[in-house]
Amino acid sequence: MSILLIIALILSVFLAVNIGANNSAASMATSYGAGVRSKKQAVILIAIFSLLGAVLAGAPVVQTVGKGIVPSTILANNVGLVFIIILIAIVFISWANIVKVPIATTHAIVCAIVGIGLFTGSLNSEKFFQILIWWIVGPVALFTINFLIAKYYYFKIIHYLAINFSEKRVNLILKILITISGVFLAFSGGANNSANAVGPIVGLGLIESFPGAIVAGVAMGVGAILFGGRVLETVGKEITEICLIRAISVEFTGAIVILAASIYGIPVSIAEIITSGIVGFSCAQHGFSKTASNKHVVRIAFFWFVIPFVAVGLSYFLSVLYFKYNISAIF
Repeated sequence: MSILLIIALILSVFLAVNIGANNSAASMATSYGAGVRSKKQAVILIAIFSLLGAVLAGAPVVQTVGKGIVPSTILANNVGLVFIIILIAIVFISWANIVKVPIATTHAIVCAIVGIGLFTGSLNSEKFFQILIWWIVGPVALFTINFLIAKYYYFKIIHYLAINFSEKRVNLILKILITISGVFLAFSGGANNSANAVGPIVGLGLIESFPGAIVAGVAMGVGAILFGGRVLETVGKEITEICLIRAISVEFTGAIVILAASIYGIPVSIAEIITSGIVGFSCAQHGFSKTASNKHVVRIAFFWFVIPFVAVGLSYFLSVLYFKYNISAIF
């Protein structure tokens, strides 16, 4: 194995660690915000079930990111393009971790690949449009479902539990449900996010989809344990107050959408989907105007909308330089 391939593998692992700190950590922000789990408990559970999700269900999305958006031959014949993808993603995700914002990791990775596909004329437009549809429908669905639950069913659920169960029994039921929903979400997140880190090196032919998913799962777990607490604080505490019922709702609905996307091999953003559910609750509780003026919501929205365009443009520009100045000869 050449030194360049080793560097590509190391960068992918570093990227997976950052993803674990950002997106995977956000997967349990709701239950942390509800006060059920400490940061330590949350990130340990994230690490375990992210790995399981990556190993058991991560291969289809890895295949899409590595070979479905642009042909694998494009990356395999141009190692430098893989470095462009990974470095763009690392820059954005590291920046997001520093400022404690749950960035849409998938947007940075996929759009970096899209930029290369546009330049080389090899973009699989049909697959990319499928991904775009999921990017739009997923967050909208989570926002809408959780807004409606908070607005019209939240107090009905509380009333039902209060008249049918003792307080002690209610607390036990909710704690069991929040544990199940949390690990379900971490599992779904591991299945989907593993592709973000290792997809490019799978396209390079450096590693196959299944072992790539395992490598990503381990690295994501390490990232969640070492650095995940910072993003947990932002999403779990600084957007809106989150009680157990709301946390369960966001986690279960989010996990279902993310796992469905994983089964179909579609890379989606966990941070975007889960945060959309939390924002839905905030709008129902505090109103749209107050939620929209929340500085954390504004900053998160900025990252979501700006990064895809910047990633595509930067990737395209770097691809131009790569071929125009024959940088490929170095690689």
